[in-house]
Amino acid sequence: MSTFADLLQFRMQPRTFYITNIGRLYYDEEGLTAPLKGASMSQLPFIESAWLLIENGKFHSWGSMSLFPETSISAHDATNGWVIPAWCDSHTHLVYAGSRENEFVARINGLTYEEIAQQGGGIINSALRLRNTTEDQLYDSALIRLHEIIQFGTGAVEIKSGYGLDLESELKMLRVIRRLKSATNCEIRSNFLAAHAVPPEYKGRQDDYVNHIINDMLPKVVEEGLADFIDVFCDRGFFTQGNTEKILSAGMKYGLRGKIHANELDYSGGVQAGVKYGALSVDHLECVGEAEITALLNSQTISTVLPSTSFFLKLPYAPARKMIDAGLPLSLATDYNPGSSPSGRMSFILSLACIHMNMLPEEAVNAATINGACAMGVEMEFGSIAKNKFANCLITQPLENLAYIPYSFGSDLVKKVILKGEMQ
Repeated sequence: MSTFADLLQFRMQPRTFYITNIGRLYYDEEGLTAPLKGASMSQLPFIESAWLLIENGKFHSWGSMSLFPETSISAHDATNGWVIPAWCDSHTHLVYAGSRENEFVARINGLTYEEIAQQGGGIINSALRLRNTTEDQLYDSALIRLHEIIQFGTGAVEIKSGYGLDLESELKMLRVIRRLKSATNCEIRSNFLAAHAVPPEYKGRQDDYVNHIINDMLPKVVEEGLADFIDVFCDRGFFTQGNTEKILSAGMKYGLRGKIHANELDYSGGVQAGVKYGALSVDHLECVGEAEITALLNSQTISTVLPSTSFFLKLPYAPARKMIDAGLPLSLATDYNPGSSPSGRMSFILSLACIHMNMLPEEAVNAATINGACAMGVEMEFGSIAKNKFANCLITQPLENLAYIPYSFGSDLVKKVILKGEMQ
């Protein structure tokens, strides 16, 4: 990674500059603003030995070093490193209070994720901790995680609430996310997820809690302008398809588009509910069959898979190969959270996607960049190296081929991160 002197020197440069001597530049000539689907996900154009011009914080132009123009504009030498778009992580729970390594040990001793949740662990455990944590404490810890994922190469991220499960705590989380939006150059989208679990005070009264979300929480969230999306955990032991449709319908009345946790533990009907109500994405998808694929093929809903959750909880992996071969758009995300995926390293997600889900390296990169951007609604300005999009990109160590990124799962290959034209 860069030394302090390197960072200081780069930050003193104007936001208009060249990156030169790029070993390979992965560019987007068409300016993609829609997700890549099926076979097109393996298409990833590049130029060998290239330069890239960033002007006023946005991508301007590029070309071969053999045709590099004479210029007085400052330049940063990539020293044969590769330049790729910054990662777009469309599913995280970055704001939380405390870790849950005790549950990690409980799973080693044989308890399942569901059994831990039934004993008051899991999401409920995080909710009880969060209620006793101040907004400033939450902000400080989340900011550390945000800086961490930026250094891993993430340039756009969606952050969900859902560890509050009461009005004040959910608002507290969403206010922290709002503060984070102006703390760095990372692009952030906020997701209201009070329907993450039923809190203890509503045990046995799930329908009452759903009504509480719709009638009491949602209007306050909208009044303060705290959310870009609304979400529901539609799965066995959590919220039903009927609950999900009711919450999505209420969100639509306030202009909040849905994004669904669906089919992580069972065939829940969450995919069909998401499609019915025009959800931007349905996420997890460890349990997906022909009915779900057919529903998604006839929709504008993006499938987001979270392989590190399967890795950490020893769950089956989503059938990504089958979904891509069927012609679906697929995105990859970390699900960064304290209980089921305590990591925000997107390069490891690519490794899991290739190793366990048979995705090609090119498919994995597209799923973690332009398709991830589409899955959080920022594809017009982020997700690819295209003219007039914000200059969010990585400079890697020199590489032999693209497969080395997922192959070398334990290596830190990111040499520099540029977000909105500035070195991080």
